Amino acid sequence: MFRALSVHNFRIYVSANLVSLTGTWMQRIGQDWLVLQLSGGSGTALGVVTALQFAPTLLLSFYGGLLADRYDKRRMLMVTQTVLGLLALALAVLVATGVIALWHVFALALLLGAVSSLDTPARQSFVSEMVGPAYLGNAVSLNSTVFNGARLVGPAVAGGLIAVSGGNTAPAFFVNAASFAATIAALALMRDGELQRSAPVARARGQLRAALTYTRDHPDLQLAMLLAFVVGTFGFNSQITVALMATEVFGLGAGSFGLLSTAFAVGSLTGALVSTRRDSRPLQRFLVVAAGVFGAITVVSGLMPTVWAYGLLLVPCGAAGLVFSVACNSFVQLGVEPQMRGRILALYFMCFMGGTPVGAPVVGWVSSHLGARWGLVSSGLVVLVAAVVVGAVLSRGRHVRLEAHVVPPSVRLHVDPPVAVPAAPQAAAVVEEAAGEAPGTAAGPRR
Repeated sequence: MFRALSVHNFRIYVSANLVSLTGTWMQRIGQDWLVLQLSGGSGTALGVVTALQFAPTLLLSFYGGLLADRYDKRRMLMVTQTVLGLLALALAVLVATGVIALWHVFALALLLGAVSSLDTPARQSFVSEMVGPAYLGNAVSLNSTVFNGARLVGPAVAGGLIAVSGGNTAPAFFVNAASFAATIAALALMRDGELQRSAPVARARGQLRAALTYTRDHPDLQLAMLLAFVVGTFGFNSQITVALMATEVFGLGAGSFGLLSTAFAVGSLTGALVSTRRDSRPLQRFLVVAAGVFGAITVVSGLMPTVWAYGLLLVPCGAAGLVFSVACNSFVQLGVEPQMRGRILALYFMCFMGGTPVGAPVVGWVSSHLGARWGLVSSGLVVLVAAVVVGAVLSRGRHVRLEAHVVPPSVRLHVDPPVAVPAAPQAAAVVEEAAGEAPGTAAGPRR
């Protein structure tokens, strides 16, 4: 389950990342609470700040992926992590001095998103250089485990710290600013000779277009990115939906808001830990089922009558979301060639997070005008319908059956291959690709 931790560089990176990501989640909770304070509890304002933070993903992530393929990823990460720490410090100082205004939060969220859009492709593709192909699947899952371990601790600590400080969010921002030092130190202390660097991509015309062509030639990657776009745009808005359910529906304060976020994180951590058991590349139909389950649970959670029922359902909701997220990430990383990984991952994260500037304000607007419950239910319905449609297209011409067993309790989805008929070689290749048993091979061999 923890095989990738046997690699020295990855082990110190993950340890430092746990500290840094805890601070990041503290800032996210603090930022959401600060926006609600400055805007008078506006769900629309909460959606806008989220949109601003993720909007640069659409414009800069692809370029960030190209930089990650061209330059030393470790040095690139040291620069981006330093800048992110300085932005967190600036927000902390503005709040502590009492001069903070809503537009300050909007501007800093936009800058934070711009730097993060360059940081994310480098950080994701750097994992393969630390552990190599043998441990890549396990390392991706462990990265998600650490991310959600921090998500478990950060919101609870932030909520308690804000409550103890009388509603002041500055301490949470100061802690986050200091936490970036851990990652920078870990990057500096790595054993350079043990990194398995891929050959840098030389400057040339059309390198971004080459990534689009590569994706176009691989239907399996297109399916993953389509599901990632829908789930990321409409499903992964817990920073908005949990905050509004806490304040509008259940009338809770900062401490209880942090605990609800922690409940979601408990599920996410559970999903990430379960995902560490996977060694091989997931099948396409697994992505479809995981997305559908996440959408269905999201819908049901929005209908819960009490805060206790809602909090309990946040656990399986977080677990389902993370099982999908880790599987989709692994599916993409294990299905691309090393020299394309930075750009393809950038395109993937553009799909996963790039829709947030649209989805977050829409969910915020629906929540403000129709109620927080409808914001949550409608977002889950979009994900569920998308999964059903994609699943129907994927299984067209196949026999699909669902097997349920009482002892031991289990549910299994079986998609049988079509009835054997004479087919041209090209058609047979399309059938194999649609089955999700192997990535497309039009652009060369796969690992």
